[in-house]
Amino acid sequence: MEHSSSAEVLSNGGVFDQQLEGFEARAEQQTLAASVEQALQDQSILVAEAGTGTGKTIAYLVPALLSGLRTIISTGTKNLQDQLFLRDLPRVQEILGVTVSTALLKGRANYLCPHRLRIWMEEVQFVTDRDELLQIADWAEYTKTGDFSELSSIPEDAPILAKVTSSNDNCLGQKCPDIAKCPLLKARQKAQKADLVVVNHHLFMADLVLKDQGFGELLPAADAVIMDEAHQIPDVASRFFGEWISSRQLQDLAGDSLSVALQDAADDSALMEAAEVLSTGLASFRLAFGATGQRDQWDKFYSEPEVQRSIENTGYNLADLVKRLKDASVRSEDLDHCYQRAQQLNASFKKLTVELIEGQIHWVETHKKSVSIHLTPLSVAEPFSAAIIEYDCAWVFTSATLAVGDDFSYFDGQLGLFPENCGRPVRDLLLGSSYDYPQQMLCYLPDSMPQPSDQDFTQKFIEAALPVLEASRGRAFLLFTSHRALREAAKLLEEWTDYQLFVQGDASKRALIDGFVDADNALLLGTTSFWQGVDIQGEALSCVLIDKLPFVSPGDPVVQSRLNALRDQGQNPFGTYQIPQAVISLKQGVGRLIRGVHDRGVLMIGDPRLKSKSYGKTFIRSLPNARYSSEIDDVSQFFKRNAG
Repeated sequence: MEHSSSAEVLSNGGVFDQQLEGFEARAEQQTLAASVEQALQDQSILVAEAGTGTGKTIAYLVPALLSGLRTIISTGTKNLQDQLFLRDLPRVQEILGVTVSTALLKGRANYLCPHRLRIWMEEVQFVTDRDELLQIADWAEYTKTGDFSELSSIPEDAPILAKVTSSNDNCLGQKCPDIAKCPLLKARQKAQKADLVVVNHHLFMADLVLKDQGFGELLPAADAVIMDEAHQIPDVASRFFGEWISSRQLQDLAGDSLSVALQDAADDSALMEAAEVLSTGLASFRLAFGATGQRDQWDKFYSEPEVQRSIENTGYNLADLVKRLKDASVRSEDLDHCYQRAQQLNASFKKLTVELIEGQIHWVETHKKSVSIHLTPLSVAEPFSAAIIEYDCAWVFTSATLAVGDDFSYFDGQLGLFPENCGRPVRDLLLGSSYDYPQQMLCYLPDSMPQPSDQDFTQKFIEAALPVLEASRGRAFLLFTSHRALREAAKLLEEWTDYQLFVQGDASKRALIDGFVDADNALLLGTTSFWQGVDIQGEALSCVLIDKLPFVSPGDPVVQSRLNALRDQGQNPFGTYQIPQAVISLKQGVGRLIRGVHDRGVLMIGDPRLKSKSYGKTFIRSLPNARYSSEIDDVSQFFKRNAG
């Protein structure tokens, strides 16, 4: 089917207007589509903020499908991947009448590993979650994709899944005896042949930095890359351009080495002893780093003599296992793979347990049963912009939250998206929302709130929230900037209200959201992960209450190092880093409220700094153009006028 420009396709009288019931032409959507189309033609870079309700998915899919270019689309989560690939993409293809080969590709942990399933089925009588393993074995007989998203009867966080999926550490690759049945390999092969591939940011970045062989190195063959939910890219890039090692990886190595030795080298007592010594010693290694939940600079830990001794002992034990595996590696493919893996982990351990590496943030995080050591770059701008030059194609970055006010310099600066860095034009585009915020949303800023540092702040916030929740009849998200505040608020609300509470940590995110919607007038309390990626339309979510402006903690080791680096450069880190980051995070939280043209709701922000501090104006300018009030009567009247 012949088509004119992407904007015309999405205009009144265009093919979408003709074929999609309820379609409404939107100027913002047409502008975004035209801008994406231009970037694809010019092989340039587009950074576009498209407000909620713009219809940005269709706005980039139309020019991508009409361009004839080989395109990679990356989005933030697996759920968004599935929605894009299974719902949006087929619908747009059908309306346009274009035939484009497409593929969905996820990380290896999402696919069944037939080899590991076969191994566990041989030991099925010893498996604690035997019933789930048998369900997976039955499903494996008929699945065409091996993608666990098909298997809804198994929770996505079920421990059994780790047993029947592969990791980069334990995958046998081309030497696997079950490679002919490998769903991951089939998915990668399909993706290599497709004209349009849908991935997620973690998988994309893995390929970009060649850490996991990614998905068969699709990037060199791409003509265009479209990054949806692009506000997440700087954080994801920081992880993948850095390095890390955890005691859990070493524990898994020791366990796998012992298991393989029992099968293929049962007479090698020295190898089995080396694996057991490493495994046993890792308990002391973890204890040397102290209490659970710490996240601090490497120097703080390395100054402790006990930590230094534990590193020395673990390094010796790991090196001994490497030596024993080398001697035994000729006896089987599995032993050789353990040897190669042990070599890599040994090199990483040596690198990450030194005192200082210039240009990197060296930090440690302690978990309940493990400790992880990280190297994170101070900035990913240089390596990311270098990758853009290397992969000479069109790049589109889009999200509802990229700009601070009307300024893109914070986001662009994080990734080095400037013409002089990327070797091609960079265009910033700011598009407002299609929603009528003055009519659809009221922003309530209660008076007489204490400063966020006040020890009674959370109690005062909940006290101020009670009349709002009464007016909204529940149906509210309460979003907090800390787990401590969330727990305190949950206790107060249990005591002071009769609404059913869904509290982060009590169940999976999906279960909490489903329960909240089904309950009709409940309260959902969440922290960081609930500030974005939640899409609930209609009256089920009629109110969003945010306790504080989401400034990152200056005590976090990564944040602390970046703030110090900015000071050393003569910059004001509060203005150039902390405020922009908090603005974008706040916009994400606020964006949970109005998700459809018929939605109505109240936003309450308890932080008095919005009105008392000069930088509060920066936040206000970045939020939707709603009506603001400090009168609780206005909240009651809003809900009365919009009663369903």
